[in-house]
Amino acid sequence: MQNDIEALEAPLARTLNETAAEKLREMIVHGTLSPGARLNERELTEMLGLSRTPLREATRMLASEGLVELLPNRGARVAALNVSTIRQTLQVMGALEALAGELACIHARDEQITELRATHFEMLADHARGDLDSYFHRNQRIHLMIVDMADNAVLSQLYRNLNDQVRRVRYMANLSRQRWDTAIQEHEDILAALSARDAEKLKALLADHLAHKLTVVSQALASKAAEG
Repeated sequence: MQNDIEALEAPLARTLNETAAEKLREMIVHGTLSPGARLNERELTEMLGLSRTPLREATRMLASEGLVELLPNRGARVAALNVSTIRQTLQVMGALEALAGELACIHARDEQITELRATHFEMLADHARGDLDSYFHRNQRIHLMIVDMADNAVLSQLYRNLNDQVRRVRYMANLSRQRWDTAIQEHEDILAALSARDAEKLKALLADHLAHKLTVVSQALASKAAEG
């Protein structure tokens, strides 16, 4: 009987843990919790409406992603941004996105491109409204859609693992309105190349798109370091 109860409770616990992890992840990505900030359990449980158990499990999940640092007998804090690691990660992701674009031109189904185009137009509306949070979610979805169109499970998983580590700096890049406006035009070009199934052009556009983001992120991190 006890085993039956535990079996029923397990999916619920996983859901609570994942919900807590996603909420904390968003707070870190959007800068609500800054690098180096301590995670106050009492404040966070009240803010998120969760008990301490799923919060602690969520903290461990985010530690495995490199977003949180666990402190022995002292709780946890938001991990600091390692500029060198971020640069190297974005460089690898640029190469992965370029490969994904090349493969997507070969393997993407017409209905997948149609869905991506619809998401792109929704993202344009977010930009017009100045809704950065909604824009960022759709922007991330578009990049993941292109990666999945490559029809390569290893590429898709590797990209997602790396993306989890740099989501907060990718969000940071769009805090520059000039970069945000430029990114919109780059996405227009990316969609056009994918629709035309121009593999070489799409490969170059995706590599350049992330390289430009890397430049803005590096400048932002250097500025923050100078302020510190």
